[in-house]
Amino acid sequence: MSPLEAVTPPNQIAFDFMVESEMNPLLPGPLAAATGGGDKGVRGLTSAVSVVLALGSIVIALAASSASTPILLTALSLLAVVGTFFLFGMLAGHVRIGARVTGADIAEVVTNTFDDGVLVTRRDGTTVYHNHTIAEFTGRTASGEAASLDAAFGAEPLAREALFRLSRAAERGDRRREEIRLPAIGGGLVRVLSIETRPFGSAASRGEGPLTLWTISDVTEARLREAAALRAIETTLTHYETAPIGIVSADYDGTIRHINATASRWLGFNGQGRDARPLRLADILSHDAVALLDGTRRDANPPEQIALDIDATRSDGRLMPARLIARTRADNGWLLVLDNLEHIDGNNSEAEPGEMRFARFFQTAPFGIASVSSDGRITSANSAFARLMLDASIGVNKQAIDVLCRSADKLTRASVDDSLKQVLSGKASPQPIEISVGGEREREQVRRVFMSPLAADGQAREAAMLYVIDATEQKALEAQFAQSSKMEAVGKLAGGIAHDFNNVLTAIIGFSDLLLQTHRTTDPAYKDIKNIQSSAYRAASMVRQLLSFSRRQTLQAVPLQLDEVVAENASMLRTSIGEKIAMKIQPSRDLWYVSVDKTEFVRVLVNLSVNARDAMLDGGALTIRTANVTERDSQRLALDAMPVGEYVVIEVEDTGSGMPADVLDKIFEPFFTTKDIGKGTGLGLSTVYGIVKQSGGFIYADSVVGRGTTFRVYLPRYTPENDEEVAAVKEKKPEMSADLTGHGRVLLVEDEDVVRAFAVRALKRQGYEVLEASTGLEALDLMAANEGLIDIVVSDVVMPEMDGPTMFKEMRAKNPGIKVIFVSGYPNEAFRESLGSDDFAFLPKPFSLPQLAAKVKEELAK
Repeated sequence: MSPLEAVTPPNQIAFDFMVESEMNPLLPGPLAAATGGGDKGVRGLTSAVSVVLALGSIVIALAASSASTPILLTALSLLAVVGTFFLFGMLAGHVRIGARVTGADIAEVVTNTFDDGVLVTRRDGTTVYHNHTIAEFTGRTASGEAASLDAAFGAEPLAREALFRLSRAAERGDRRREEIRLPAIGGGLVRVLSIETRPFGSAASRGEGPLTLWTISDVTEARLREAAALRAIETTLTHYETAPIGIVSADYDGTIRHINATASRWLGFNGQGRDARPLRLADILSHDAVALLDGTRRDANPPEQIALDIDATRSDGRLMPARLIARTRADNGWLLVLDNLEHIDGNNSEAEPGEMRFARFFQTAPFGIASVSSDGRITSANSAFARLMLDASIGVNKQAIDVLCRSADKLTRASVDDSLKQVLSGKASPQPIEISVGGEREREQVRRVFMSPLAADGQAREAAMLYVIDATEQKALEAQFAQSSKMEAVGKLAGGIAHDFNNVLTAIIGFSDLLLQTHRTTDPAYKDIKNIQSSAYRAASMVRQLLSFSRRQTLQAVPLQLDEVVAENASMLRTSIGEKIAMKIQPSRDLWYVSVDKTEFVRVLVNLSVNARDAMLDGGALTIRTANVTERDSQRLALDAMPVGEYVVIEVEDTGSGMPADVLDKIFEPFFTTKDIGKGTGLGLSTVYGIVKQSGGFIYADSVVGRGTTFRVYLPRYTPENDEEVAAVKEKKPEMSADLTGHGRVLLVEDEDVVRAFAVRALKRQGYEVLEASTGLEALDLMAANEGLIDIVVSDVVMPEMDGPTMFKEMRAKNPGIKVIFVSGYPNEAFRESLGSDDFAFLPKPFSLPQLAAKVKEELAK
């Protein structure tokens, strides 16, 4: 029995009465032999016919006999019973007329029609079944059976190795596929056979153990077709790589996916950009050319292709004149064609070199160039013009007036229109026109446009030329210079008057202290003296504000964390803004240190908070937040005048009325205020500006009318040299001493008589012996006359004949250990560098009697 033959179910009875192997086309000879057809079927048919004829003869004989009636009826009844049995058996499927046909028989017939060889083996390699096609691959043995695979293909070493791997896979029950190459029968082309093994099992394999199904296919034609296709692709790629033009395929983001050998040879790139990163369009094209391609893609009606004469960039930085043709790919990319223009021979053509030079100049010029026809349309434009005026779109065939005045007001548009009409008529253009460009969300930029006629009658195809330069930076520098000049002038004025004004205030405050010591609090004059002193202190505060604005006050910078400063002064800030305003503090984790004057920085916080309070008359919210700003973050911010670096930012945000743009531009100017007369000096924000600037920081304001204002202060990050530096700042506390008396000889040098008189009386009251001098020369004479008897020198800085720093150098040359206190309305930084020493004390004017006495006592105690 064939191993593929299905097992007959036990409840089925088969009656082989007739086999139609010779008549039924569905049962060919091989299948008839496998299922009991042929002679066996004929013999079954003959036996059945003989039985029928015998029974018929008996029936006829009985019918002819006179005594046949009972017998005949009995025979007919018996035949009826038998007929009924066969009828029900056929209907139920238990009785069949003809030969039995199984699924295995049909499978065998089908496999013999395959073009592929089919072989079933046991795990030990014994053949169980094979179809007829196997012999076409393996050949036949002397007995007519199909030869084994080893005998057929084992002569070829590679084939033998492949069969070994397949046999091992069959033994393990694994699936495997191999291709073997064999010499074709009779010579000629090589045959390629694909042999595959897979585990096999079915009902027919019961008792046979695990089986393996082998299939053998001839894939020679398929491999020949693949080889032909590969050769065609290689030929195409060869033409592509060796084409006399450069071909570049790039994505819209600028990444180059492929560059042919010609372009690589011209440009010196081998598929990688500088620093071993992927090659990009920016490596081989100028910034303007890349921007033009990007703008063309975003254009509402992009052209099918772009043609430009450019200078491509080689890997060594040298330029290569080239003509660029760009087309968009269907898969969201660019197909670029580069034609090297260096091969043009100037000896053979006089026109081409000139045209090439002009084209290169036109396209690679760093300023915008566009030609305009007599009807006012742009006929050509270089990439710089597209970048400066058209957001990198092409702009050809657009009206020049629409391109130049996209966001201009009516007055500017009318002026540009008049100038265009003038140059298109052949007349020279007047002065260049400045145009502002940029959308609502973009920063306003300024373009300066020059117009020049090309034809006297204005009738040529190209009647005028437009030249555009970017004047944004120049205008910003002009505004910055004007602002700096104004600030510098005010600063010099403030610094100039501060010295004299502080002398006056020092006298007022000092003599007020002396008077207060001689009056009781119950005296009627005591309150008047206090009012005088309070006004003097207020005037001194205004002078400090002017000095802060002019960046001339003395700062005692120390390492601080701004979060700590805000937390320490939160209660005071809440009190200053009132109960109607809610204050929120949002500190940052791990905030960096900054180096600032703590007192001055608190003034910054107070001024910004009070300014926010005045903008929220009906109440609101004040938010103070801090954060670190990394170098990358500062680069993304791209703020004016602020270099890239690491900063700490503190933001003061309010929900007030906000400010319009014209007010926002002037808020840091001194004496500028929007408050009513008598309610503001206009020095608050200018003081903040000066303190931030003198601390090396930057301040910016953003405001929206009706929504509020945000001030952002950026201070440079400070890295303490060691932990002790920070600890010393945190442990340092102001020392207050009620006892200001002392003893010793003091040399007081002051050119202002009133200030000198107050200081002498103040020191003598505290127990000191005081020597007076009005100039530096007089002080040196007193020092020489009292050699070794003077304990400390208190001197002004700015004096006639000899100033304080010069006197200091002369004294230290003869008395290196002499102690010196400088008093001045100028900051000590103004003369510290000229002294070349930090070995002196400083007391800023105006000062009070207790401050002077405390400073002298402090220095003598050292």
